[in-house]
Amino acid sequence: MRILVDTKKCSGQARCWTLSPDVYHLNDDGYNVMPETVVPASMERAARLGALECPERAITILDD
Repeated sequence: MRILVDTKKCSGQARCWTLSPDVYHLNDDGYNVMPETVVPASMERAARLGALECPERAITILDD
């Protein structure tokens, strides 16, 4: 599984990080600017929870 963040949509609410800090990483201003990232199987549930919490729908889950 991979996650893809549309950095243009991210408004810095940090809901993804609040639910899944081991998956999502924010810059110093609180925005998710992660590149496309492969998520280990053990963290897939957390990645999905964080993506679902994003009010802008800036995070896309890509199932491989």
